[in-house]
Amino acid sequence: MKKILVTGATGQLGSELKVLSTSYSKYDWIFADRTKATLDDLELLNSQLSEIKPDIIFNCGAYTAVDKAESERDLAFKINHLAVELIAKYAAKNNVKLIHISTDYVFDGSSSTALREDAGTKPINVYGESKLAGEIACLKENPKAIIIRTSWVYSKFGNNFVKTMKRLMQEREEINVVNDQIGSPTYAADLAQVMIDIVESSKWISGIYNYSNEGEISWYEFALTIKELGQYKCEVGGIPSSSYPTPAKRPSFSLLDKTKIKSIYNLEVPDYKESLKKIFI
Repeated sequence: MKKILVTGATGQLGSELKVLSTSYSKYDWIFADRTKATLDDLELLNSQLSEIKPDIIFNCGAYTAVDKAESERDLAFKINHLAVELIAKYAAKNNVKLIHISTDYVFDGSSSTALREDAGTKPINVYGESKLAGEIACLKENPKAIIIRTSWVYSKFGNNFVKTMKRLMQEREEINVVNDQIGSPTYAADLAQVMIDIVESSKWISGIYNYSNEGEISWYEFALTIKELGQYKCEVGGIPSSSYPTPAKRPSFSLLDKTKIKSIYNLEVPDYKESLKKIFI
């Protein structure tokens, strides 16, 4: 029985993989939280990997506090760069299949067309820099690895935009949401299924892939869709990013082109609205 190690098991993606794992009992699933796969302690992480001896690694663990990363640069790089490098090295040495999750934040947001995997990277915040360093290290140490860049992840689990909006729209009469950052959301359950589909596929074609749901929207439009589906009465206003300053800059445009993953793995990517409906069931 092949063993799949999932790092970041209590996060959004890890939690969705746990739900799906019950339908894939032919694998021995190891869901590792921070105590079982300690990404901020490299020596310990190395011994944990040697003890677990996985056949496949889904590296979903990451430092994701985008604003906090501006003041915790070393920690962000340790988890998003050095731990990824170590995992990639281990996977290469032990012939382990590795799927590593990355982000649209590796881009600077200056594009006006959907970004392909070979588009130039230029992060504008520490989180993006640390994730890009992780990508580079991953493919350098392990050219057979698969990296999936994703964006605007949400789920029934963890903290995310959808859950925050649902709460605020029930608590307040009026909220404002930025309307000048464009991209597409990703339902973590959809991405989790894609990761399993890749492993189940007869093809393993290494390199970088993009994945998010279909649609080109702003956070404001995303909020309006949440309002519509939840039938909330709250008034939603659109504001520019300049009216909502944050410690870390966000890319103003990070729509991902999914052509590569769709054609190679013959995937149907759901529209963002169709996936979002599942959160309201």
